[in-house]
Amino acid sequence: MLRLAFAILMQLTLLTGIATAQDSGAAAAPDRSATGGAQTLEDILARQRGEKIDDSFRSNDVGAGAIGAGITEQLGTLGGASDPELWRAIRYNAANLRVSAGGDVATVLVQDGGMRWLTFRDGPLRQYGGWLLLGTLGALAVFYLLRGRIRIDEPSTGRTVTRFQFIERFAHWVLAGSFILLGLTGLASLFGRMVIAPYLGKDINAGLLIWSKWVHNNVSWAFMLALIMVFVMWVAHNIPNRTDLVWIRQMGGIVGKAHPPAKKFNFGQKLIFWSVIVLGASISVSGLSLLFPFELPLFAKTFAVLNDSGLLQWLGYGVLPVELAPQEEMQLAQTWHAIVSFVLMAIILAHIYIGSVGMEGAFDAMGTGEVDEAWAHQHHSIWLEEMREKGEVTKADGTSAKGATPAE
Repeated sequence: MLRLAFAILMQLTLLTGIATAQDSGAAAAPDRSATGGAQTLEDILARQRGEKIDDSFRSNDVGAGAIGAGITEQLGTLGGASDPELWRAIRYNAANLRVSAGGDVATVLVQDGGMRWLTFRDGPLRQYGGWLLLGTLGALAVFYLLRGRIRIDEPSTGRTVTRFQFIERFAHWVLAGSFILLGLTGLASLFGRMVIAPYLGKDINAGLLIWSKWVHNNVSWAFMLALIMVFVMWVAHNIPNRTDLVWIRQMGGIVGKAHPPAKKFNFGQKLIFWSVIVLGASISVSGLSLLFPFELPLFAKTFAVLNDSGLLQWLGYGVLPVELAPQEEMQLAQTWHAIVSFVLMAIILAHIYIGSVGMEGAFDAMGTGEVDEAWAHQHHSIWLEEMREKGEVTKADGTSAKGATPAE
């Protein structure tokens, strides 16, 4: 998590355009007489190092259209501006551009912020995101070797209780299945060039990524629908209460042999639920912005709110830009989308572990929907008492076992 936090801070630094060089230590303007006033090698290297330079010698050199020859005269096609001067004017937003179609976005011909995005995507995002997932898998493997599988202490009773109804399991598996597909296709898009292409070839990688993009864009709707279903069905059971303090104090029985009481969802499951809801909603919103970049820009307004709050200035990040080109909105949305997705994938890996190999009997809850009474008594004793009072505990022969206890 520290690595990921560092990556987020690095991205904010890149987005705000803060130069790494100190203003007080700015070097004197280099001698450009040898290049006729054009940029020098030192200018290029300084920009690559991320240093703040005075490039007014370029931004002001955009030609003099007013004194140029008319378009009907000799050499008058561009008036007083040469090709390089025209492109510099476009580069520094000084050209008078008009387009017949495509809207304002079509007037953006040169947008150099993409290099900062690409550098972050190919560097810290891949590095820290990849290590987060590998580190999570490694930590789970070590935990399993040290702790082993959490077993049911009491013998099976033969009596079962319905843990989740069909509609609940349906929503869960749609959410889980779509998230797995989205995660795999997203990882393929991010790591394809460095993992797939060198070994299977560029053609296979290109075909796979085209398929991945189609799957990613369409399966996302199933994810969002299931996310809403899960929230509506389970939010009432995931409100924190005093019972959670006992679970926290006993570390959920994951460490040690204690079995804290719990209602339908214990505190650990509530953490998973709210992580999925909050992070899943954030991923969904940024994903919608990527699907509809010109209709749903997010970051200019968000940056304005952050600037007004004064929080980033207090942290030393200055003022964020509030006028963003559509391309910049997409770059920021993709960056945020990927960072939050990495965090949620790490959380879900832990969830998959505890719901499968990590805990005996846990998979039955989402597999068949039925759990043995002994399992329910060990992990959700308060909820089990509620089910008993309702006569929801079922014997092996299918009859009700109202009032029975695991020892009977």
